[in-house]
Amino acid sequence: MITFVKLGGSLITDKKIENYFRVETAERIAAELADALTEKPDLRLVVGHGSGSFGHMAARRYGTIKGVTTPEQWRGYAEVATVAAELNYLMAKTLNLAGIPVLRVQPSASTRCRDGVIVEMALDPIRQALEHGLVPLVYGDVALDDVRGGTITSTETIFFYLAQYIPVTRVFLLGEVDGVYDQQNIVIPEITPALLPSVEAALGGSAGTDVTGGMETKVRDMVALAHRLPQLQIRILNGQTPGLLKRALLEQEKPGTLIHAG
Repeated sequence: MITFVKLGGSLITDKKIENYFRVETAERIAAELADALTEKPDLRLVVGHGSGSFGHMAARRYGTIKGVTTPEQWRGYAEVATVAAELNYLMAKTLNLAGIPVLRVQPSASTRCRDGVIVEMALDPIRQALEHGLVPLVYGDVALDDVRGGTITSTETIFFYLAQYIPVTRVFLLGEVDGVYDQQNIVIPEITPALLPSVEAALGGSAGTDVTGGMETKVRDMVALAHRLPQLQIRILNGQTPGLLKRALLEQEKPGTLIHAG
């Protein structure tokens, strides 16, 4: 069983303070992942994380997601890549110290986009890592773009691409909320392509700096992915609740909002 786990940038960083890594939160999550891998030996994970206050603030300064053409924008592109990789190193080190055989995979080294959509990314390193019991770690990063010159690829965008080539059955998206809320601030238990129009009015953005669109983009992308891959189950859940990720991975609890094909 292959599961993709995304750690939101708002979860592992403070998105209102530039380059602020939430060490204790990251350590707790790493311990839960390690426990789940120990208790369920056949579990295979691809972990990804957002760039939070590392990549998003730099990307906003240079408008990187909209395109990269001028010398100043290309210098900004390189800066975004550097700070995103810095957070990735911190997260990889945290996972490694928890006993997880993590393998860092740099998206910008091989990813090519066309107007913001990934059309190419190296898959063999991820496939080989999974085959040998390692845990690939991807992250929100910059990417070359045939139309824009350069752009930003979110972890959800990367997961969307990978899911078409890697036999994933579950996707967990962890943030600071219990799921997707309706207009009465109650968690919506499930969202399908058919139900999406009825919940669109409640979808909002991000509490901190997020150049990739926040909750609205996340839900739309995941509904589209579920529609394309009917066997896939996607959950948006609260990464701040101790033990919840572990219980979800071990199928002891089904928290948050479930997104599926219906």
